[in-house]
Amino acid sequence: MKHLSQFSKLSLLLFLVSAQNGFSQESTPNQQLGREAAVEDSTDADENAASTLVYSADFFAQYSPVTAKDMLDRIPGVSLRGGGGGRGNRGLGTGGNLLINGQRIAGKDNSASDQLERITAAEVERIEIIRDTSGALNVRGASEVINVILIAVESRSSTTVELINRLNHDNKFETGGSAAWSQQIGNFQALVNLRSRPNYENRDNREVRLGPDGELLGTLFATTIRDQDEQTLSTNLSYSPGPHRMQLNASISEGDHPRPVHRDFVDFTDAGVINSIQEEQVENEESNWEVGGDYEYNFTNGTRLSVLFVANNEVRNSVRERFEADPANIGLSKNLFIDSRRERQEFIVQTNYNFSLNEAQSLRVGFERADTQLDSSLLIGSSFGTEPLSAIVGGLSPLSSISNPGTKVQEIRYEGFAFHNWSLNDRSSLESSIVYETSEITQTGAVTKTRDFQFWRPSFDYRFNITDNFRFRATIKRDVSQLSFSSFAATTNEDDRDLNALAGNPELEPETSWSYEAGLEYRLPNDGGVLSSSITHTDIDNRIGRVNATIDPSQPLSATGNVGPAKRWSMFNRASIRLNRLNLPDAILGVIVGLFDSEIKDPFLQTEQRLGGRGFVGINFRHDITSLGLSYGIDYSHSFWGGNYDIDIQTITRNDRERSLDLFVSKVWFEDWTFRLETDNTLDASRCRFRQRFDGTTIDGSLALIQDSCSSRYRRWTLSVQTTF
Repeated sequence: MKHLSQFSKLSLLLFLVSAQNGFSQESTPNQQLGREAAVEDSTDADENAASTLVYSADFFAQYSPVTAKDMLDRIPGVSLRGGGGGRGNRGLGTGGNLLINGQRIAGKDNSASDQLERITAAEVERIEIIRDTSGALNVRGASEVINVILIAVESRSSTTVELINRLNHDNKFETGGSAAWSQQIGNFQALVNLRSRPNYENRDNREVRLGPDGELLGTLFATTIRDQDEQTLSTNLSYSPGPHRMQLNASISEGDHPRPVHRDFVDFTDAGVINSIQEEQVENEESNWEVGGDYEYNFTNGTRLSVLFVANNEVRNSVRERFEADPANIGLSKNLFIDSRRERQEFIVQTNYNFSLNEAQSLRVGFERADTQLDSSLLIGSSFGTEPLSAIVGGLSPLSSISNPGTKVQEIRYEGFAFHNWSLNDRSSLESSIVYETSEITQTGAVTKTRDFQFWRPSFDYRFNITDNFRFRATIKRDVSQLSFSSFAATTNEDDRDLNALAGNPELEPETSWSYEAGLEYRLPNDGGVLSSSITHTDIDNRIGRVNATIDPSQPLSATGNVGPAKRWSMFNRASIRLNRLNLPDAILGVIVGLFDSEIKDPFLQTEQRLGGRGFVGINFRHDITSLGLSYGIDYSHSFWGGNYDIDIQTITRNDRERSLDLFVSKVWFEDWTFRLETDNTLDASRCRFRQRFDGTTIDGSLALIQDSCSSRYRRWTLSVQTTF
């Protein structure tokens, strides 16, 4: 907390200095007129009109945008959250911070960024940035809400096409692309998108193995190739006759791919240098589909009734075979077989009723039911097993020591909620909510049991506009995590080649926490940018981590479990500023600095440890030269003050990530063709890991081996061409 206190003083000083500079920003008369014309009060989207910024389509014309996402990139201080609850989150949530014509997107896998990339810029009338909370909004809890208003016409049709070409460091060339077709006829709108995304990766890993005293024991060079193309078909349909509004969203994707691994070992022994080879072939099956929809009816008195639903299914299967040989042998012999299968499905239905209590207060009440299921299995065969050979494990000996290798888990959850919005006066507002949920988790298979849970989740969101541009916000909320049902049963271990599987824990409970946050935001005059600073403290009741699951002392074992109470502090300082003082009004510089501290008692070492890293800094810059139709920019991030530590029953691992830098340049040719060249991981940054292995357990503290490794996929170049017909 000492570092956090010092940093908070520095951040406050920088905040005040930057704010003072913001008042004295200069721009040419034409530039200032353009900014004032672009940012004006809204009377449609939010009852607190003075806190809503409106960017008309005319403002973005100078940048020749192709999609709504291109338009949003030109607004400083705005960031997207997921359009739905997000896979892995609890229920449908409150809807992210993106609205299309005032309506949220019914779904969990619908990316907000992807949604905006499917909307052509020609369809957008204006973009509203709503800063205050309101009962009129269909989303809750966001610092700002992005509302994209489409042009109201009798009919329109457009097609957006993008071609992607990517060159990897190993000279692997891949091609992908997308095509989006949009059609409106009266009150009916349809959007269909087909995308093929190249996702090839060739990652090199270099490792040095050291003894307890630092002596060199061996080296490893490994290559892992992911040869994947992701195919996605999605559609959004809406129909709005009079007071009725209906919407249907659907998507289906497939990403099956092989993942070959090659390892070259060199071991230094008293008998001399020994070379050996390992090869793995992993066949992955990945697919998912989702269907979501909603119906809303607007009554003449201003109240609204809506019903939303989401159904999704996700399959993640893999078959992994390992072969080993040394130079004296001919061919490779199989010594490991792992068959891991997992299917997850979910169905959620939610109903809401919004109505006004008086001119200053409104209430939203609703009910949600969710049915979440997981069916998983794990089979492992080894050449070192003692059981008879079996074809179901690749002709090897099945391992019978796996804890809970297969399971079926189902959670039925019911949730009732109420959101109250209160405009205390013309400068402040309060949004409060109360959620009560009850659920039953049933598990069958190697372990059979049923458990019941009940939780209260209150929250308070207070906002005070000190001035029209200067805002204070404070929130208090209780969170309950969505359990990863795969942790209930044994799963394959993709992170440690010396440990084939992780044990399951049928006693796992949701993680609960109280969070307290306070923040300041200042919007510079004349659309000059945004400065903000926030600090958060979180009390965690039953943190989920790794716990000791050993039954046989000769076979140490750990599993995902509830470790105990924990505390976490975080501070975020953000600046997104137009460089008017440098006579670059079409250049935006963004800086974010995050600082973290935390504490938890480790269940293995019984010492105070921290959760995650210490902090990071991110810098992004974008400059549009409108006279040339040219744009360029950078995106840089760097972690500092140490990496992340993972402590387990037999290992202590530190993970570090080096700085990263992405660059891009784009040019508009032929009026509406955008050519974009970008390079990611420009600095060839690596992910490094320092792993200590112990004889017996980490509790005993007898160090046996150190594995010091770094891996990188190196830089890659991408050229894309995009246009609208």
